[in-house]
Amino acid sequence: MSTLRNSAGPVPKEWISAIAAYVPGKAKSDDGREVIKLSANENPAGTGEAARCAFAQASHDLAAYPDPGAAMLREAIAKRHGLDPARVIYGTGSDELLHIAASAYAGPGDEIIYVRYGFAVYDIAARRVGAVPVIAPDKDYGTDVDALLACVTDKTKVVFLANPNNPTGTMTPRAEIARLHAALPSDVLFVLDQAYAEYLTQEEDDGGLELAANASNVLVTRTFSKIHGLAAERIGWGYGAAEIIEALHRIRAPFNVTTAGQAAAAAAIADVEWVEACRESNSRERDRFSDAMNALGNHGISVVPSKANFILVLFEGALSAEQAYQELMAAGYAVRWLPGQGLPNALRITIGTQAQMGDVARIVREMAESAG
Repeated sequence: MSTLRNSAGPVPKEWISAIAAYVPGKAKSDDGREVIKLSANENPAGTGEAARCAFAQASHDLAAYPDPGAAMLREAIAKRHGLDPARVIYGTGSDELLHIAASAYAGPGDEIIYVRYGFAVYDIAARRVGAVPVIAPDKDYGTDVDALLACVTDKTKVVFLANPNNPTGTMTPRAEIARLHAALPSDVLFVLDQAYAEYLTQEEDDGGLELAANASNVLVTRTFSKIHGLAAERIGWGYGAAEIIEALHRIRAPFNVTTAGQAAAAAAIADVEWVEACRESNSRERDRFSDAMNALGNHGISVVPSKANFILVLFEGALSAEQAYQELMAAGYAVRWLPGQGLPNALRITIGTQAQMGDVARIVREMAESAG
């Protein structure tokens, strides 16, 4: 038996070494100061009363494992959306579901497609299993269905698409989602990431859950981290064909949603009034802030039209995105600068309270006017 070993220690797989680790939005300044966090798309209103009460009531027993089947949570999700609870899966945020979807359906030599300026986790999920990430060209920072379909080959195993998209906020309409799905080979898993779906009106719904209910190759994922205000508990859910859900259950982490998290999420999804109030507030402040940024067009500042709870602001004049990022941080606001995602000219800014957004708009305006 050979005694030759690598004296430097274990070596990770080459595809793991190629991963650029996910970088979360900052919650503090570089010198450790507390700042207002507009970098992670959290709900500025916090968590609804029903979810907070359910969480508190379910937190008394810390010694017992949570329900491994998350029955109460699955039933609540199914009741709210008219789904089959047996086909609901749950995860540590929707991130876990994105990762295990890639793990279940792709591996070394396979290809996973996502759209340029797509969610950073898609690249990580692809590389983590040794698959090749294929980036489809965008169209005005959004999804170009024809360009995406042109990337499909016999090696394609998974297509990831966020709708609304993160970090651009763009929305692919229902007809285009249906056209994309109809043109994909039936053996390609179409993962429709709806992390921001609750910010859409009923008329804007992209039909994803309906597709997942009736197609054999569609997985819809959602999260409780955004409008439901449960980011600290890391809870996501998904829906798809029974065969897809069975495959994902084989490799999801056991006991992956806490007891209190299950209770809080079940209460949150039933609290329709809270969701509607947060949606309406977000829409008002998003429109107001978009108007304020677009009013600075003569300074090279504009926004990508958004349907989510954030705005992608483009800086193409004398004031750079990097300078705006640094000066906003100095003023007490953490936003997201995105050079690592090919957007060095942009800031993704979460929609906060009316006062916060008014202050951010004022600061950006003063910086733009000072820059010339």
